[in-house]
Amino acid sequence: MTLKFRPWILAVAGSLLPCPPLQATEPPADRLLVNGNILTVDAQDSVAEAIAIRDGRIVAVGTDAEIEALAGPDTERIDLAGLTVTPGLLDAHLHLSSGGLLRVTQADLSFPIIKSIEDVTGLVAERRAAAEEGEWLLGRGWDEGKLAERRYILASDLDPVSGEHPAWLSHTMGHYGTANSAALRLAGIDRNTPDPAGGTIDRDDAGEPTGVLKESAMALVTRHIPPPDAGEMREAIAAMADELNRECMTGAKDPGIGYSLVQDPRSAQDTWDAYREVLAAGDLSIRVFALWRSPESLQEAHELAKRIAPFSRPMESTGDDRLISGGVKIFADGSGGARTAWMWQDWNRERIGLDEGNRGYPAIDAIVLRDLIMLYHDAGLHVGVHAIGDRAIDWTVAAMTVALIRNPRHGMRHSIIHANIPTDLAMNTMAALQQNFDAAYPEPQANFTWWIGDTYAGNFGEARSHRLNPFRSFQRRGIQWAGGSDYSVTPFPARYGIWASMVRQPLLGVYGSDAFGSEEAVDVRTALRSFTLWAAHQMFLEKKTGSIEVGKYADIAVWDTDLYSAEPDAIKNMQCQMTLLEGEIVYQK
Repeated sequence: MTLKFRPWILAVAGSLLPCPPLQATEPPADRLLVNGNILTVDAQDSVAEAIAIRDGRIVAVGTDAEIEALAGPDTERIDLAGLTVTPGLLDAHLHLSSGGLLRVTQADLSFPIIKSIEDVTGLVAERRAAAEEGEWLLGRGWDEGKLAERRYILASDLDPVSGEHPAWLSHTMGHYGTANSAALRLAGIDRNTPDPAGGTIDRDDAGEPTGVLKESAMALVTRHIPPPDAGEMREAIAAMADELNRECMTGAKDPGIGYSLVQDPRSAQDTWDAYREVLAAGDLSIRVFALWRSPESLQEAHELAKRIAPFSRPMESTGDDRLISGGVKIFADGSGGARTAWMWQDWNRERIGLDEGNRGYPAIDAIVLRDLIMLYHDAGLHVGVHAIGDRAIDWTVAAMTVALIRNPRHGMRHSIIHANIPTDLAMNTMAALQQNFDAAYPEPQANFTWWIGDTYAGNFGEARSHRLNPFRSFQRRGIQWAGGSDYSVTPFPARYGIWASMVRQPLLGVYGSDAFGSEEAVDVRTALRSFTLWAAHQMFLEKKTGSIEVGKYADIAVWDTDLYSAEPDAIKNMQCQMTLLEGEIVYQK
C-alpha cells in the first residue's frame, strides 16, 4: 500500500534517541534511511527496511534495528515514513547534451502544446514577431502522429508566417524535420538537388521539395544554423542534470555527444569540454557515460580511435565514475517515423497500407559499417550501433559476431541501440554473444510504443508492431537489455519507461489502445531492473551502482509509490520525493 507522504524528519541521530554501542572497529554511519520499503534490486530482489551510508557508499542494508545499531552521535537520520526506495534510476540512451541544448534554445513543439498544424504556425508567427532580422526560427518535437491532420508539416505551411526568416522544425525522433522556403534557398535545395547518400529530400508530385528532409539530407540545412556558445551548452547540461534528479534519476548514457546532427569533431569536443567544466563546477549531479559519434570513413575513424582510446577504456577503468568517455556510436540506419530504417519488407502506411518499394536504407555502406565495427573493436573501444530495422539489426549483429570471432575480446559490451524489431536469428545470436563474449546488448526504448506509438503503429503495420520491443522474447532467451528514453525523442522520466515496458499502450490510440499487443510485455521487477542494474551494466558501473547493496555508491531514489504492489498507471504517475547521489541529497520535494 502506498503510504501518505509526510514531511521529512532529518535529525542528528544522537539528539533524536540514544544510540546503541558501536563495534570498536567500525566507524558510525554518516546517514541512515530508516522506516522504509527498500527495493534493493539485488540478485534475490530482496526488500529491506533501512540503509546505512558512510563516505558516500552503502555500508549496510537490513532491518531498522540492524541499521540503527550503526548510528553514532553525529549520524544524520532520514525517516522515510514508509516510503519506497529504489536504486537511482538510469537511462542507457538519453541525448543529455544535445537534447538539453534543444530544451533551452528552441521552441517546444511537442504534444500537448502542439495538437495541429495551426498550433505550429501560430507559434512560428510568435517567434517571428520577436526575432531579429535574419534570425533563425527553430523548433523541436513535432510528430505527425499527434497532429489533427496526421501529416507532415510542410514548407508551404510555414512560409506565410515565417517570411524571410529561415526556419527549421525538427521532428521528435530527430531523423527528419521541415525547412521553410527561405531555409531551402539558403541551402541551395531545389527540384534539381539530388538526394544525398543516406538521406532523402521529400518531393511533391511535381518533383518540388516539400521542405521535409530526412536523415543526412537534414544537414544540407542544419549546417547553416549558428552553433551554440560554450555557455549555452554548460547551462543545458547542468539544467538537465537537475531535471533528471527531480525524477529520481542518477545517471545516463549520452549517445553521440555534440550539438551537430552530423559527425562533427569540433561539436563533440566542445561538448566533452562543457561536461568537464560542469563537473569541475560541482553542477553535474548525475553519472554520465558518453559516446563519440563515428565518422563514416575508415581513415577518419582511425583518427578518432587514436585520439579517444587513451581515455575511453571503461572495461579497464571508469575513472571517477562521474564522467566517463565510454566509446563510439555508429549509425546503421534511420528512423521508424521517417520510414528510413533498413527493413527486409516494405514499410507500411496507416497500419494496413504499403509504402511500396520502400524498405528504408543503410545510413552508410553496409561493408563500411562492418569494417567500422571491427576497427573500433580491435582498438579496444566499446561500440554502440543504432539499428532500428530488422535488416539493419541482422547486419549489425552479424558484424559484431565477425569482430568477436576474429578478435575474441571479452567484456566489450557492444550494444545494439534501439533494436526495435530483431529477427529470431538476431535474438538467438545476441543471446550467444552475451553468454560467450559479454557483448551484443540491446538498448531499447519502451517509450516508443507510447510516446511515438501512434506513428510507429501506422508505419510498422500490425504484425511488426506486435514484435516491437520484444522484451518477453529477450527474457525467454536470457538476453539482458538496458532501458532508455532516447530523449528528446520521448520524455526522459524513467518511470515512464518502466510503465511502458509493462503496458505497451500508445499515447492517443489512433490504431487502438492494443496496437502493440501484450505478449511482449514484462513484469515490474524486470522493468525496474532494466532501468537500474542492467543499465548500469551498459555504463560499466554495475559493481558500483544500479542496486542497493553493501559497498556500492549510495545512489538512491525515494518514491511515493510501492512499485511492487501498485497498478501500472500508478507507476507511470508516481512522484519522486528525494534523490541521493553518493549519499548526498541532490533533490528533495
